[in-house]
Amino acid sequence: MPAYFQRPENALKRANEFLEVGKKQPALDVLYDVIKSKKHRTWQKIHEPIMMKYLELCVDLRKSHLAKEGLYQYKNICQQVNIKSLEDVVRAYLKLAEEKTESAKESSQQMVLDIEDLDNIQTPESVLLSAVSGEDTQDRTDRLLLTPWVKFLWESYRQCLDLLRNNSKVERLYHDIAQQAFKFCLLYTRKAEFRKLCDNLRMHLGQIQRHHNQSTAINLNNPESQSMHLETRLVQLDSAISMELWQEAFKAVEDIHGLFSLSKKPPKPQLMANYYNKVSTVFWKSGNALFHATTLHRLYHLSREMRKNLTQEEMQRMSTRVLLATLSIPITPERTDIARLLDMDGIIMEKQRRLATLLGLQSPPNRNGLINDMVRFNVLQYVVAEVKELYNWLEVEFHPLKLCGRVTKVLDWVKDQAEKEPELQQYVLQLQNNTILRLLQQVAQIYQGIEFSRLTSLIPFVDAFQLERSIVDAARHCDLQVRIDHTSRTLSFGSDLNYSTREDAPVGPYLQNMPSEQIRNQLTAMSSALSKAIAIIKPPQILQEKEEQHQLAVTAYLKNARKEHQRILARRQTIEERKERLESLNIQREKEELEQREAELLKVRKAEEERLRQEAKEREKERILQEHEQIKKKTVRERLEQIKKTELGAKAFKDIDIEDLEELDPDFIMAKQVEQLEKEKKELQERLKNQEKKIDYFERAKRLEEIPLIKKAYEEQRVNDMELWEQQEEERITTMKLEREKALEHKNRMSRMLEDRDLFVERLKASRQSVYEEKLQQFEERLAEARNMRLEERKRQRREDRRIAYYRAKEEEEQRLLEEKLKKEREERERVENEKREAEEREYQERIKKLEEQERKKRQREMEIEERERRREEERRTGEDPLRKESSRWGDRESDGGWRRGGEVDSEWRRQAPSREKPQGEGCDEEKSHSQESDRPESAVTEDNDGEQTSKSNREIPQRGGTDDDKAPRRGVDDDRGPRRGTDWGPRRGDDWGPKQGADDDRGPRRGDDWGPRRGADDDRGPRRGDDWGPR
Repeated sequence: MPAYFQRPENALKRANEFLEVGKKQPALDVLYDVIKSKKHRTWQKIHEPIMMKYLELCVDLRKSHLAKEGLYQYKNICQQVNIKSLEDVVRAYLKLAEEKTESAKESSQQMVLDIEDLDNIQTPESVLLSAVSGEDTQDRTDRLLLTPWVKFLWESYRQCLDLLRNNSKVERLYHDIAQQAFKFCLLYTRKAEFRKLCDNLRMHLGQIQRHHNQSTAINLNNPESQSMHLETRLVQLDSAISMELWQEAFKAVEDIHGLFSLSKKPPKPQLMANYYNKVSTVFWKSGNALFHATTLHRLYHLSREMRKNLTQEEMQRMSTRVLLATLSIPITPERTDIARLLDMDGIIMEKQRRLATLLGLQSPPNRNGLINDMVRFNVLQYVVAEVKELYNWLEVEFHPLKLCGRVTKVLDWVKDQAEKEPELQQYVLQLQNNTILRLLQQVAQIYQGIEFSRLTSLIPFVDAFQLERSIVDAARHCDLQVRIDHTSRTLSFGSDLNYSTREDAPVGPYLQNMPSEQIRNQLTAMSSALSKAIAIIKPPQILQEKEEQHQLAVTAYLKNARKEHQRILARRQTIEERKERLESLNIQREKEELEQREAELLKVRKAEEERLRQEAKEREKERILQEHEQIKKKTVRERLEQIKKTELGAKAFKDIDIEDLEELDPDFIMAKQVEQLEKEKKELQERLKNQEKKIDYFERAKRLEEIPLIKKAYEEQRVNDMELWEQQEEERITTMKLEREKALEHKNRMSRMLEDRDLFVERLKASRQSVYEEKLQQFEERLAEARNMRLEERKRQRREDRRIAYYRAKEEEEQRLLEEKLKKEREERERVENEKREAEEREYQERIKKLEEQERKKRQREMEIEERERRREEERRTGEDPLRKESSRWGDRESDGGWRRGGEVDSEWRRQAPSREKPQGEGCDEEKSHSQESDRPESAVTEDNDGEQTSKSNREIPQRGGTDDDKAPRRGVDDDRGPRRGTDWGPRRGDDWGPKQGADDDRGPRRGDDWGPRRGADDDRGPRRGDDWGPR
């Protein structure tokens, strides 16, 4: 070892001498030899500046491996003596690397590196791409300047983390460097390096757990160590979320949960709230809405229990988000097709149990459980009024026609709150999907079929394609029994009785079972009905069996009562012992917590003193800033005075004072200056224009004087050029003659070699000819073979094409014949149906004509009967005594009330019916008593004819029934026409033949034909028209 290495100070002096002459590598070697020397393993003050200079040279030369070796050596030197020096050196090293990288970034325009892995910059693909693509100066600068420094900084972070791992003395520095590394990955968007960094931290944690017996090992049971690890993992989780690396984010969540499990004390509420907030984001980005809502539930309950200063607005915002997140959970658990085919239920349940463990749950949550918890803890009372009813609309009320309209108003309100509540916008799409599924389930319980256009009008926020896709997904996942008919554009529900819904089918607003569910639950319903019947039929036997069972239970209890009592007493004693032990443990823990609180109070007092010192520094800094501001104003004022002393400033600000200038707007001062500049510019242009004109006249005068001188000089130059050309031409001719003589000499010398050249060429051609012929023959053979193969392939292909064309033509012909057959059958069916319909129409028209003819004859007979009755009444009034007149008062009232004279066919008439107490068969007895003449047989004949005609009509009328299209118009309910004479069927209503006489009816008995009650005496309706069939 050289003499000047005997002392570290000499090595540092030597290194500085090398640096003064610009030799950095020799200076680095000198310092490296000192650091590795075994003679200087005891730490001294001079070691720190030597290490600082050494790391500075490593950073300048980008020697990361040498820096790593130096740091390891320095760690061994100062670890047992002065660990603070190691922290200062490491922080200074990283600060230098960051400053160099930042300066390189400012010199480069490349903000985000396009290199995937800094550990493997030169890949074969990048080398080939750089060879065939152009590269400008800026790209080369980025590649040569920014990329190496970023790689060096990354290696520095990784080396420092490896250096400081599992060392309790530098644990704080380790976590600070890890957080700086995360910031580095965020700043330069280094995803590959972020994954490596997370793996390294995870590996370091595993090493801590394995090598916990070392002297400097970290104790994970220490609350401070746990707090630092949790803080680093939360920064890791936040960085992963910012970089959208969701797999790394989930791994960070698992690491945080592992640290929670290591801790004996529960973590702080602020830490848990931050953890739940980050985990909810990870679950939502991974598409797991169930656990996202579960995490928000946990965060909500934690905030309500732990936060004492929770405001009403924050409570409302959190409750609203919890409600929307819970209702956004898919109604049906989402499963991929491959999971359904491979029967991955066990794997899915195991995954859900793992996720539930991350949230501290004993079992996986479900949608119904979360909704019940939300109702049980009365979350809805804090929800904003615009969203409060969304739960009732989706989960309680059954109103499919108004469901989507109500939900749309809520979703519109959520979209309007995009600026105030951006986190609510992510639930809109999922709420729309759940609303569609709820609507389809409710519609399926009401309608057996519905038009697709009608269903589209019920769901305004999606188009037809998305709606059809949702319907297909619901049917594919066995959430709904539905069938789409594209020919008629309709949907049919519940048509398959063999359909079986899933066991985890969604439960929502319920009206009635589907037909398939009724079929499936038929045996269960039968069993319950039979059980009830047995309980009714044999109650004594059942009571006796219950009494026997009760006696058996009492006997068993009396038999084991003493043993059970002893067991209960022993259990009570065990519980008391455990309580005493827990109380002693609690007293000890409270004592430790008291000591810890005193230590924390001491720490808080120190922090308060530090804060007061910081505030004093801040006040001093503000005072200095104010002084700087005053100096700056003074400088500006002096500058304005200097500007005003200039010619331009004096002209621009000649009417304005300096004090006014300080108060003026900078735009006004700039406008003044611009105005003055424009003015001077115009004056300068005027001066330049005049000077241009002056120079133009002067130049023209000079040209007039120069013309004769130029001509004379041209003549002299022409003569000199002619003489020079003649001289050069003579020299050229002489030189060409000499060259020809030399060429003739060379020709005579080379002509002796012609025979040898010809002989060599002939031998060479002869040797090459045989080789050429052999290769030509091989080529012709291969050509013939290839030609034969192609001809065979073409023949085979043509045969195959002909075969395919034949079968295709045959299939088309069969299809055509089948279509023609179907077309003929369809035409034949249509022809038969048309003929049948025409025959029915003709039959109906003939029946109508017959009925009209019968009605006309009946009206004619009624008119004759009326005329005879009128004559008999007149004869009675003229020939009878007053007593008979009084007894015939009924006929006079009828004549005065509504009888009309004449033979009018369409005239209305009123006939007072007999009293309701009289039987219908005695309706004409009173009239017969007044007429004892020869009219009785005629009247009887008339009544018989009327009865016969009535029976005919009654036999004909049912033939007019059937479908609504074949019915003739009948008298409606609102017609005020009276009943027809003779038959007196009673009022007809629609297709009904009149009400039948009930047990409580006070009307008289019916007529013999039993076609309904006659009009009573108290009925004041008008008589029926002659044409009883209504308008045609």
